[in-house]
Amino acid sequence: MNRTESILKKQKTNEKKQLIQRITVNWELYLLIAIPVIYIIIFKYLPMYGTQIAFRKYSVTKGIFGSPWVGLEHFGNFIRSYNFSGLFLNTLILSLYQLIAGFPVPIILALSLNYCKNKIFKKTVQMATYAPYFISVVVISGLILQILALRTGIVNNILDFLGFGRVDFIGKPELFSSIYVWSGIWQNAGWGSIIYLAALAGVDPELHEAAIVDGANKFQRVRFIDIPCILPTTIILLILNFGRILHVGFQKVLLLQNSLNKSSSEIIQTYVYKIGLASAVPNYSYASAVGLFTAVISLIMILIVNKIAKHVSETSLW
Repeated sequence: MNRTESILKKQKTNEKKQLIQRITVNWELYLLIAIPVIYIIIFKYLPMYGTQIAFRKYSVTKGIFGSPWVGLEHFGNFIRSYNFSGLFLNTLILSLYQLIAGFPVPIILALSLNYCKNKIFKKTVQMATYAPYFISVVVISGLILQILALRTGIVNNILDFLGFGRVDFIGKPELFSSIYVWSGIWQNAGWGSIIYLAALAGVDPELHEAAIVDGANKFQRVRFIDIPCILPTTIILLILNFGRILHVGFQKVLLLQNSLNKSSSEIIQTYVYKIGLASAVPNYSYASAVGLFTAVISLIMILIVNKIAKHVSETSLW
């Protein structure tokens, strides 16, 4: 028995020495991976400590543990509230519209650039499509408001000059989702195409050479070579996008929102902000419960879509 324990201790000691040796030899790699790990721990995991206020009647003076436990009361109040259906529907419509309209655009752009032979034109298009991504949301929202302004906006000035009359684009609830989504596509399409260009760079050139010899045109090469090769990447990104189905970019929505378009622009994220921070009497517990509700729905969505993707294409996150 003592001999067995001695052998086990020696094995553990050797394993520790090997681990220390690996860390010493590859300390640069461990340092590199430590940065994102520390970031995730500080900004993703530690805040989970405060999530429990969604299940308490939180009071600043009493603190988290001093506040009484109310369980799922706040979740029930939100689901039973008169504006739940409107908030949920607006968020879902905006998310699905953004996904359906925006998801194919980076793929089409990447495929188009991949077949572009003129290097100068290709780099110009890449620069023009990448640049909007680096403009802040506040500036983008300001540009949209200025361009679509009723009296001074360039779009309305052109419409008025052509005799069509001016249109209050920002004030019409039915136009809000299109303005939000298509401005987002313009801003993010170029940046989103980078990952597909990287995937296309990994396609075996011999496949294209064989297809050309067989007489395949560009559309046939795209359909039978490029798309199947980037399909795994596409499926992974689609799963991740479904995981954010109820997480619409709240800053841009809030900046474009006004009293006229509020019926279609009020989403769960803006509601949480107003209840939890902008209200005269903030209800932190209720706002946390609403935010946690969307997180749970997103988790369920990503699990379902991941399961379907794994069953249909054998490609999934896990």
